[in-house]
Amino acid sequence: MRLRDYSDSIPKPMVEIGYRPILWHVMKYYASFGHKDFILCLGYKADVIKRYFVDYQEFISNDFVLNGDERPHMLASDLEDWKITFVDTGYDSCIGERLRRVREHLDGEEMFLANYSDNLTDFQLPKLISTVEDSDAVAGFITVPPPMSFHVTKTDHDGKVQGILESKNADLWINGGCFALRNEIFDYLQEGEELVIEAFARLIEKQALISVRHTGFWQNMDTFKDRMVLNEMHERGNAPWQVWHRD
Repeated sequence: MRLRDYSDSIPKPMVEIGYRPILWHVMKYYASFGHKDFILCLGYKADVIKRYFVDYQEFISNDFVLNGDERPHMLASDLEDWKITFVDTGYDSCIGERLRRVREHLDGEEMFLANYSDNLTDFQLPKLISTVEDSDAVAGFITVPPPMSFHVTKTDHDGKVQGILESKNADLWINGGCFALRNEIFDYLQEGEELVIEAFARLIEKQALISVRHTGFWQNMDTFKDRMVLNEMHERGNAPWQVWHRD
């Protein structure tokens, strides 16, 4: 609803930043760390996402040479070595159910990564993976400070104010939407359940859920204003999430 101007015609992950949809930016981020085997859990307007990748045009974001009537000779490629599995996981499915519906494609994987596909970050992904690998946790995710500026109020039971802090100084951390999950996560996730509600509650009881704090760049895209901010950063050449441009 907060991106109504776009969501009436395309799914949220296909809202563009620069020349490419945010989904592409998220996938490019993972690919830059060597993770190029993707499973897209599709739902609303799945056909739009399918058509985009089937008709993908490399020349939009890569240099190329054109000789006469020949096809462009690409000097670089975004996804020629990517493997993308497209799975329709249902129009109304929650995140947990979408994961359950791609379980067969994860057979044999000790761990897999997951993302909401509407947030961008410069977080060093190997840190999350190694944190989970080196622990007894079944799942891990990054936490970030709230991107909005607001005042946090502390009160007693009678409503008397004990203190007021700016959110950045209140030691608040929110779910950053970037996960590393062992395959055992499916033992804690039942049909129709939400990942971060029912499944994570069970993991918390088992002390099998871990998080990694990230104080660097993180920005979600929930509103038209969020899209404008990300587009402006991209146009200025100041896009911290584009870790693939680093030497």
